Amino acid sequence: MTGSLTKGLWSWTGWFLMADLQTRYAKALFELSIERGLTSDYMEQAGFISTAIADPECQRIIAHPRIPMKEKFAFLDNAFAGRVHDDLLRFMRLTVTKNREEFLAPAMDNLVEMIRRHQNFTTAKVVSAFDLTLEQITRLQTALTRKLGKQVEVETETDSSLIGGFRLHVDGHIFDRTIKHLLKDMKETIGKGNR
Repeated sequence: MTGSLTKGLWSWTGWFLMADLQTRYAKALFELSIERGLTSDYMEQAGFISTAIADPECQRIIAHPRIPMKEKFAFLDNAFAGRVHDDLLRFMRLTVTKNREEFLAPAMDNLVEMIRRHQNFTTAKVVSAFDLTLEQITRLQTALTRKLGKQVEVETETDSSLIGGFRLHVDGHIFDRTIKHLLKDMKETIGKGNR
C-alpha cells in the first residue's frame, strides 16, 4: 500500500514539476517577446512550431534517443531556421540538449495563450445544430467583442443532436440556447409541478 501511495504521489509531483517547467519556459519566452516588441510574431510562430512538431515524423526525429544531437539540430535548422525567430529556434535546441523534447509543444501552446491574454484576445466556441453562415458568425463575433471588451475569435462546431439553437462557451462560461437544453428544462419543470 505504501509503495503504491508513494508511486502515486511521485507521479503527481512529477506532473506538477513538468507543468511548472512548461509554464516557466513559456513565461521566459513571453517576457522576451514583449522586450523585443514581437509578441504577434512570437504568437504566430509558436503556433506554427506546435503544429509542426506534432507531426509523427518530426516527433520520431527529435525524441528518438539514438539519433545524435547534431542530427537533431540539423533537422530543426532545416525545418525552422528563417521561418521562426532565433530565440524560438534556440529554445527548441535547448529542449533537445536537455532531453526535454516533451516540453516543446506544451510550452509553445502556453506561450500562445499568454500572448493572446496579453493582447486581450479570447476564443468563443459555438456549437450549433446547423452550420452557421459567415454573416451569423460575424454578427456573433461583433456582439461578443462589444459585450466582453475583448477581441473574440469564434470557433464553430456542428452537432445535429442539439435539434436547434446553439451553445456558446467563452471565458469559462456556457450559454446554452439549444432546443435539446430547453426541452430538458421544460421536462424538469413539469416533473417538479407533478410532485
